[in-house]
Amino acid sequence: MTDMILVTGANGNLGSATLAALRARGATATGGSRTPGDEMRRLDFDDPTGMDLAGVSVLVLISAGYAEDDQVIGRHAAVLDAAVRDGVQHVIYTSLTGAGDHLGFALAHRATERLVRACGLPWTILRNGLYAELFGGLLMWAGDGLESAFGDGAVAAVTRADLAEAAALIATDPAQHSGRTYDLVGAPITAAQVADRLGVPHRTIGLGEFRRRVLDEMPGLLPFQPPMLASIATGIRHGFLDGAGPDLAGILGRPVGDPLATAVAVASATRPGQPDGGK
Repeated sequence: MTDMILVTGANGNLGSATLAALRARGATATGGSRTPGDEMRRLDFDDPTGMDLAGVSVLVLISAGYAEDDQVIGRHAAVLDAAVRDGVQHVIYTSLTGAGDHLGFALAHRATERLVRACGLPWTILRNGLYAELFGGLLMWAGDGLESAFGDGAVAAVTRADLAEAAALIATDPAQHSGRTYDLVGAPITAAQVADRLGVPHRTIGLGEFRRRVLDEMPGLLPFQPPMLASIATGIRHGFLDGAGPDLAGILGRPVGDPLATAVAVASATRPGQPDGGK
């Protein structure tokens, strides 16, 4: 039987990119989602009895982080239980960079890492850095320039495409990476660098003003998300997330992609007056 790789959260940004990277490499891979598309499996982490991982050899568990910690950890425990039950041979979990231990969403990742290590299956943990796409999206246009609460702080941001490719490479040869925890971060970038590329000034706002804007101007956020975003701003501002490392380039076998170019593209797309600006 051909080894089957299944990527959870396959309708999300990282999950869909990982599945595409696997298929581009010719791997036998499918996606799992609570709202599956063509040739995907229905996989609802909130319906443990309905989870079917039969025939799956490698499970790429994309963190289901859009919920309160207890719900996230419960979801991850349920899918790991199903993986053990159904004979999955290797689990790859997308976690959070080690530099992010102080962030508001770190505990759910670290608790899940414990579950992964204790589940009895061979495992690999990918501690992903903050997305360059997220960094660019958190910069705010005001007047003729960009504003942020990041100050002069840098973040070792990484593109989703690089993270997806790394996950795909490991999933197609998991035995080489069994029992390993990788810290997958990119090159440090700053808000001022993004502004310079766009030819506009960057101004620093206080954390209180940042939190006010998040609460007042992002009405679609869930209750637990504003503190998470504020913790990112604090972490970047005070230099906790700027450390680079060799793991990602080593796995990719090439230099990492340019996170600054990605952050610039995202910030530019939200500039007022653009076709999709302000969305």
